[in-house]
Amino acid sequence: MSENIYEFTANSIDGKEVPLSEYKGGVLLIVNTASKCGFTPQYEGLQKLHDKYKDKGFMILGFPCNQFSNQEPGTEDEIKSFCELNFGVNFPMFSKIDVNGENAHPLYKYLTNKLPGIAGTKSIKWNFTKFLVDRNGIPVQRYGSNKKPKKISADIEKLL
Repeated sequence: MSENIYEFTANSIDGKEVPLSEYKGGVLLIVNTASKCGFTPQYEGLQKLHDKYKDKGFMILGFPCNQFSNQEPGTEDEIKSFCELNFGVNFPMFSKIDVNGENAHPLYKYLTNKLPGIAGTKSIKWNFTKFLVDRNGIPVQRYGSNKKPKKISADIEKLL
C-alpha cells in the first residue's frame, strides 16, 4: 500500500503525464467532477476556494469521471472548455478516469482505501466527492457530493 499520494501519476487534461509529487508540500482537495450533474455548479465554489488559498499552498485537482449516469460524456477538450468558459476554472484538471471498479485510477483506489465512506464503503457514491490531503500527501478528510466547497474552508485553514 502506498504511503502517500506523491507515489502516483495522472494525465493532465492536455494529456501530459503529471507526477503528483509536483504538488508535494501543498494542501490538496481532490475532486471527481462532471459537467452535466446537479452538483456541477460546485465548480464555482471550488474555483473560489482555489483563488482564496492558492497563495498559501492550496490546490484543487479535478478528475472528470463519466461513471455516474453518463454525466461527463465529453472529450478532454470539451470538458476543459466547459470548465473555463462557464466557471473560470484554472486549477489543474486531469484526463477523464474511472473512480470505482476494476479500472479505477490507482489514486482513487488509494484514496477510497485510506478514507472509506459511510459504513466503511470504499466506492465513490457520486460526482463531486472530495478528498482533503495534507502537506505530507496523506488524505485526512472525505466529503460527500452535497458538501459545498465553502463549507470546507475551516478544514483547509487548519492544514495551511
